[in-house]
Amino acid sequence: MAWAENIALVFIISFAFYTTLPVKTTKTLLVPQGSIGHIITQLSKQGYAVSSIDKYLLVLMGKPQSGWVNIGESKLNRIDFLYKLTTAKAKMEKVTLIPGETKTLFIEALAKQFQLDKTKLETQYTHFSTYPEAGVYADTYYVPYGISEKHLMHFLVTESEKKYKEISQKVYGTYSPKQWLNILISASIIQKEAANAKEMPIVSSVIVNRLKKGMPLQMDGTLNYGKYSHIKVTPERIKNDSSRFNTYKYKGLPLSPIGAVSLDALKAAMKPAKTNYLYFMKNAKGVHDFTNNYKTHRKNIRKAR
Repeated sequence: MAWAENIALVFIISFAFYTTLPVKTTKTLLVPQGSIGHIITQLSKQGYAVSSIDKYLLVLMGKPQSGWVNIGESKLNRIDFLYKLTTAKAKMEKVTLIPGETKTLFIEALAKQFQLDKTKLETQYTHFSTYPEAGVYADTYYVPYGISEKHLMHFLVTESEKKYKEISQKVYGTYSPKQWLNILISASIIQKEAANAKEMPIVSSVIVNRLKKGMPLQMDGTLNYGKYSHIKVTPERIKNDSSRFNTYKYKGLPLSPIGAVSLDALKAAMKPAKTNYLYFMKNAKGVHDFTNNYKTHRKNIRKAR
Protein backbone atom coordinates (compact mmCIF):
# COMPACT_ATOMS: atom_id res chain seq x y z
CA MET A 1 0.00 0.00 0.00
CA ALA A 2 2.81 2.38 0.95
CA TRP A 3 4.57 1.39 -2.28
CA ALA A 4 1.53 2.38 -4.33
CA GLU A 5 1.24 5.67 -2.46
CA ASN A 6 4.89 6.40 -3.12
CA ILE A 7 4.46 5.69 -6.83
CA ALA A 8 1.42 8.00 -6.93
CA LEU A 9 3.36 10.73 -5.11
CA VAL A 10 6.30 10.41 -7.52
CA PHE A 11 3.90 10.59 -10.44
CA ILE A 12 2.24 13.72 -9.07
CA ILE A 13 5.57 15.41 -8.41
CA SER A 14 6.91 14.44 -11.84
CA PHE A 15 3.73 15.62 -13.56
CA ALA A 16 3.79 18.91 -11.67
CA PHE A 17 7.45 19.38 -12.62
CA TYR A 18 6.68 18.52 -16.26
CA THR A 19 3.94 21.13 -16.49
CA THR A 20 6.32 23.86 -15.30
CA LEU A 21 9.00 23.07 -17.88
CA PRO A 22 9.58 26.08 -20.17
CA VAL A 23 8.56 25.89 -23.82
CA LYS A 24 10.34 28.18 -26.27
CA THR A 25 7.98 29.42 -28.94
CA THR A 26 7.64 32.02 -31.62
CA LYS A 27 5.14 34.80 -30.94
CA THR A 28 3.06 33.53 -33.84
CA LEU A 29 2.86 29.90 -34.88
CA LEU A 30 1.02 27.78 -37.40
CA VAL A 31 -1.39 25.28 -35.85
CA PRO A 32 -2.01 22.47 -38.37
CA GLN A 33 -5.46 21.08 -39.12
CA GLY A 34 -6.44 17.68 -37.75
CA SER A 35 -6.88 15.87 -34.46
CA ILE A 36 -5.18 16.96 -31.22
CA GLY A 37 -2.73 14.07 -31.61
CA HIS A 38 -1.87 15.23 -35.13
CA ILE A 39 -1.40 18.81 -33.93
CA ILE A 40 1.04 17.71 -31.20
CA THR A 41 2.96 15.52 -33.66
CA GLN A 42 3.30 18.34 -36.20
CA LEU A 43 4.29 20.92 -33.59
CA SER A 44 6.98 18.52 -32.37
CA LYS A 45 8.28 18.18 -35.94
CA GLN A 46 8.35 22.00 -36.17
CA GLY A 47 10.74 22.05 -33.21
CA TYR A 48 8.41 22.81 -30.30
CA ALA A 49 9.15 20.86 -27.09
CA VAL A 50 5.83 19.00 -26.85
CA SER A 51 5.14 15.31 -26.29
CA SER A 52 2.31 12.78 -26.25
CA ILE A 53 1.57 13.80 -22.65
CA ASP A 54 0.48 17.22 -23.96
CA LYS A 55 -2.13 15.52 -26.11
CA TYR A 56 -4.00 14.45 -22.98
CA LEU A 57 -3.63 17.88 -21.42
CA LEU A 58 -5.11 19.48 -24.52
CA VAL A 59 -8.04 17.06 -24.46
CA LEU A 60 -8.89 18.51 -21.05
CA MET A 61 -8.15 22.14 -21.97
CA GLY A 62 -9.70 22.30 -25.44
CA LYS A 63 -8.73 21.89 -29.07
CA PRO A 64 -6.66 24.72 -30.63
CA GLN A 65 -7.99 26.46 -33.73
CA SER A 66 -6.02 25.77 -36.89
CA GLY A 67 -4.09 28.41 -38.78
CA TRP A 68 -1.67 31.10 -37.69
CA VAL A 69 -2.28 32.14 -34.09
CA ASN A 70 -0.78 34.91 -32.01
CA ILE A 71 0.85 33.51 -28.84
CA GLY A 72 2.31 36.88 -27.90
CA GLU A 73 5.30 35.59 -25.89
CA SER A 74 8.41 33.63 -26.79
CA LYS A 75 8.96 31.70 -23.52
CA LEU A 76 6.20 30.15 -21.38
CA ASN A 77 5.81 27.27 -18.97
CA ARG A 78 4.06 24.26 -20.47
CA ILE A 79 0.62 24.88 -18.97
CA ASP A 80 0.64 28.53 -20.08
CA PHE A 81 1.82 27.52 -23.55
CA LEU A 82 -0.94 24.94 -23.95
CA TYR A 83 -3.51 27.37 -22.56
CA LYS A 84 -2.38 30.05 -25.01
CA LEU A 85 -2.54 27.48 -27.79
CA THR A 86 -6.22 26.78 -27.06
CA THR A 87 -7.26 30.40 -26.50
CA ALA A 88 -5.02 32.43 -28.82
CA LYS A 89 -6.74 34.48 -31.46
CA ALA A 90 -5.77 34.18 -35.09
CA LYS A 91 -3.00 36.50 -36.21
CA MET A 92 -4.66 39.11 -38.43
CA GLU A 93 -3.24 41.22 -41.22
CA LYS A 94 -4.64 44.62 -42.19
CA VAL A 95 -5.50 45.06 -45.88
CA THR A 96 -6.55 48.42 -47.32
CA LEU A 97 -7.85 48.95 -50.84
CA ILE A 98 -7.53 52.62 -51.82
CA PRO A 99 -10.51 54.15 -53.68
CA GLY A 100 -9.79 54.36 -57.41
CA GLU A 101 -7.13 51.64 -57.36
CA THR A 102 -7.29 48.96 -60.02
CA LYS A 103 -7.40 45.21 -59.55
CA THR A 104 -4.00 44.78 -61.22
CA LEU A 105 -2.16 46.98 -58.74
CA PHE A 106 -4.17 45.77 -55.75
CA ILE A 107 -3.33 42.14 -56.51
CA GLU A 108 0.34 43.01 -56.89
CA ALA A 109 0.24 44.60 -53.43
CA LEU A 110 -1.58 41.59 -51.93
CA ALA A 111 0.94 39.16 -53.42
CA LYS A 112 3.81 41.13 -51.90
CA GLN A 113 2.17 41.62 -48.48
CA PHE A 114 1.10 38.00 -48.00
CA GLN A 115 3.86 36.38 -50.09
CA LEU A 116 1.25 34.80 -52.36
CA ASP A 117 1.23 33.89 -56.04
CA LYS A 118 -0.01 36.82 -58.16
CA THR A 119 -1.32 34.59 -60.96
CA LYS A 120 -3.29 32.45 -58.50
CA LEU A 121 -4.76 35.58 -56.90
CA GLU A 122 -5.89 36.84 -60.31
CA THR A 123 -7.40 33.44 -61.15
CA GLN A 124 -9.32 33.32 -57.87
CA TYR A 125 -10.50 36.92 -58.26
CA THR A 126 -11.89 36.10 -61.71
CA HIS A 127 -13.56 32.98 -60.30
CA PHE A 128 -15.35 34.76 -57.44
CA SER A 129 -15.95 38.29 -58.72
CA THR A 130 -18.87 39.35 -60.91
CA TYR A 131 -16.92 42.38 -62.14
CA PRO A 132 -13.53 42.69 -63.88
CA GLU A 133 -12.90 45.69 -61.58
CA ALA A 134 -14.58 46.88 -58.36
CA GLY A 135 -15.23 43.30 -57.25
CA VAL A 136 -13.59 44.37 -53.99
CA TYR A 137 -15.07 47.42 -52.27
CA ALA A 138 -12.56 50.13 -51.31
CA ASP A 139 -12.21 49.63 -47.55
CA THR A 140 -9.97 48.21 -44.82
CA TYR A 141 -10.17 44.49 -44.07
CA TYR A 142 -8.58 42.21 -41.47
CA VAL A 143 -7.68 38.73 -42.69
CA PRO A 144 -5.87 35.79 -41.06
CA TYR A 145 -2.13 35.61 -41.58
CA GLY A 146 -1.15 32.64 -43.75
CA ILE A 147 -4.40 32.68 -45.73
CA SER A 148 -4.40 31.03 -49.18
CA GLU A 149 -5.05 32.80 -52.50
CA LYS A 150 -8.46 31.16 -52.79
CA HIS A 151 -9.64 31.96 -49.28
CA LEU A 152 -8.33 35.53 -49.42
CA MET A 153 -10.17 36.36 -52.63
CA HIS A 154 -13.31 34.56 -51.54
CA PHE A 155 -13.35 36.59 -48.32
CA LEU A 156 -12.71 39.97 -49.98
CA VAL A 157 -15.24 39.47 -52.77
CA THR A 158 -17.92 37.98 -50.51
CA GLU A 159 -17.62 40.81 -47.99
CA SER A 160 -17.79 43.35 -50.83
CA GLU A 161 -20.91 41.76 -52.32
CA LYS A 162 -22.58 41.94 -48.89
CA LYS A 163 -21.69 45.62 -48.65
CA TYR A 164 -22.98 46.38 -52.16
CA LYS A 165 -26.30 44.64 -51.49
CA GLU A 166 -26.64 46.44 -48.16
CA ILE A 167 -26.08 49.86 -49.78
CA SER A 168 -28.42 49.15 -52.70
CA GLN A 169 -31.22 47.88 -50.48
CA LYS A 170 -30.86 50.89 -48.20
CA VAL A 171 -31.23 53.34 -51.11
CA TYR A 172 -33.47 51.47 -53.56
CA GLY A 173 -35.13 48.91 -51.33
CA THR A 174 -33.86 46.17 -53.61
CA TYR A 175 -30.72 44.86 -55.32
CA SER A 176 -30.63 44.45 -59.09
CA PRO A 177 -27.30 43.12 -60.48
CA LYS A 178 -27.87 44.87 -63.83
CA GLN A 179 -28.67 48.21 -62.19
CA TRP A 180 -25.79 47.84 -59.77
CA LEU A 181 -23.31 47.26 -62.60
CA ASN A 182 -24.16 50.69 -64.03
CA ILE A 183 -23.89 52.24 -60.57
CA LEU A 184 -20.43 50.72 -60.13
CA ILE A 185 -19.31 51.91 -63.58
CA SER A 186 -20.49 55.47 -62.91
CA ALA A 187 -19.06 55.45 -59.38
CA SER A 188 -15.66 54.26 -60.63
CA ILE A 189 -15.53 57.17 -63.13
CA ILE A 190 -16.62 59.65 -60.45
CA GLN A 191 -13.90 58.23 -58.17
CA LYS A 192 -11.23 58.97 -60.78
CA GLU A 193 -12.53 62.37 -61.89
CA ALA A 194 -13.69 64.18 -58.74
CA ALA A 195 -11.14 66.19 -56.77
CA ASN A 196 -12.92 65.48 -53.49
CA ALA A 197 -16.09 63.99 -52.02
CA LYS A 198 -17.93 67.33 -52.26
CA GLU A 199 -17.49 67.36 -56.04
CA MET A 200 -18.65 63.80 -56.57
CA PRO A 201 -22.42 64.45 -56.93
CA ILE A 202 -21.64 67.29 -59.37
CA VAL A 203 -19.36 65.10 -61.51
CA SER A 204 -22.12 62.51 -61.39
CA SER A 205 -24.57 65.08 -62.76
CA VAL A 206 -22.22 65.82 -65.68
CA ILE A 207 -22.15 62.12 -66.55
CA VAL A 208 -25.97 61.95 -66.43
CA ASN A 209 -26.40 65.14 -68.47
CA ARG A 210 -23.96 64.11 -71.20
CA LEU A 211 -25.50 60.65 -71.48
CA LYS A 212 -28.99 62.17 -71.81
CA LYS A 213 -27.79 64.39 -74.66
CA GLY A 214 -26.01 61.51 -76.41
CA MET A 215 -22.65 63.21 -75.91
CA PRO A 216 -19.49 61.15 -75.38
CA LEU A 217 -18.25 61.46 -71.81
CA GLN A 218 -14.74 62.45 -72.94
CA MET A 219 -13.26 61.87 -69.50
CA ASP A 220 -9.58 61.11 -69.00
CA GLY A 221 -10.26 59.03 -65.89
CA THR A 222 -11.82 56.22 -67.90
CA LEU A 223 -8.40 55.60 -69.46
CA ASN A 224 -6.84 55.00 -66.01
CA TYR A 225 -7.85 51.34 -66.11
CA GLY A 226 -5.78 48.24 -65.31
CA LYS A 227 -2.05 48.86 -65.43
CA TYR A 228 -2.68 52.49 -66.46
CA SER A 229 -4.14 53.36 -63.02
CA HIS A 230 -1.55 56.05 -62.24
CA ILE A 231 -0.43 56.92 -65.79
CA LYS A 232 -1.12 60.46 -67.04
CA VAL A 233 -3.50 60.42 -69.98
CA THR A 234 -1.85 62.03 -73.00
CA PRO A 235 -3.25 63.05 -76.42
CA GLU A 236 -1.43 59.99 -77.82
CA ARG A 237 -3.28 57.65 -75.43
CA ILE A 238 -6.59 59.24 -76.37
CA LYS A 239 -5.77 58.81 -80.04
CA ASN A 240 -4.38 55.28 -79.91
CA ASP A 241 -6.35 53.50 -77.17
CA SER A 242 -9.02 51.46 -78.93
CA SER A 243 -10.59 49.92 -75.82
CA ARG A 244 -14.17 50.65 -74.76
CA PHE A 245 -12.68 52.57 -71.82
CA ASN A 246 -11.81 55.36 -74.26
CA THR A 247 -14.82 57.63 -73.78
CA TYR A 248 -13.45 60.04 -76.38
CA LYS A 249 -14.00 57.39 -79.07
CA TYR A 250 -17.09 55.62 -77.72
CA LYS A 251 -20.35 57.07 -76.45
CA GLY A 252 -22.04 55.81 -73.31
CA LEU A 253 -20.52 54.25 -70.24
CA PRO A 254 -17.63 51.75 -70.47
CA LEU A 255 -18.77 48.13 -70.27
CA SER A 256 -17.34 47.60 -66.78
CA PRO A 257 -15.95 49.60 -63.81
CA ILE A 258 -12.44 51.04 -64.05
CA GLY A 259 -11.40 50.69 -60.40
CA ALA A 260 -12.39 50.32 -56.77
CA VAL A 261 -15.08 52.63 -55.40
CA SER A 262 -15.75 54.32 -52.07
CA LEU A 263 -19.08 54.90 -50.35
CA ASP A 264 -19.00 58.59 -51.34
CA ALA A 265 -18.63 57.69 -55.02
CA LEU A 266 -21.45 55.14 -54.80
CA LYS A 267 -23.74 57.69 -53.14
CA ALA A 268 -22.93 60.23 -55.85
CA ALA A 269 -23.68 57.71 -58.61
CA MET A 270 -27.02 56.83 -57.01
CA LYS A 271 -27.98 60.41 -56.20
CA PRO A 272 -26.38 62.88 -58.66
CA ALA A 273 -26.75 66.59 -58.05
CA LYS A 274 -29.40 68.49 -60.03
CA THR A 275 -27.39 70.62 -62.47
CA ASN A 276 -27.19 71.49 -66.15
CA TYR A 277 -23.40 71.17 -66.23
CA LEU A 278 -21.79 69.48 -69.23
CA TYR A 279 -18.10 70.36 -68.75
CA PHE A 280 -15.52 70.64 -65.98
CA MET A 281 -11.85 71.58 -65.82
CA LYS A 282 -9.38 71.38 -62.95
CA ASN A 283 -8.18 74.83 -61.86
CA ALA A 284 -5.04 76.07 -60.13
CA LYS A 285 -6.53 75.27 -56.71
CA GLY A 286 -6.82 71.58 -57.60
CA VAL A 287 -10.61 71.54 -57.79
CA HIS A 288 -12.89 71.81 -60.84
CA ASP A 289 -14.70 74.65 -62.56
CA PHE A 290 -18.06 73.41 -63.87
CA THR A 291 -20.06 74.93 -66.71
CA ASN A 292 -22.82 74.13 -69.19
CA ASN A 293 -21.27 76.41 -71.83
CA TYR A 294 -18.53 75.19 -74.15
CA LYS A 295 -17.18 78.72 -74.68
CA THR A 296 -16.76 79.16 -70.92
CA HIS A 297 -15.21 75.70 -70.73
CA ARG A 298 -12.56 76.77 -73.30
CA LYS A 299 -11.78 79.80 -71.19
CA ASN A 300 -11.38 77.56 -68.13
CA ILE A 301 -8.97 75.34 -70.08
CA ARG A 302 -6.84 78.34 -71.13
CA LYS A 303 -6.88 79.67 -67.58
CA ALA A 304 -5.72 76.32 -66.20
CA ARG A 305 -2.85 76.16 -68.66
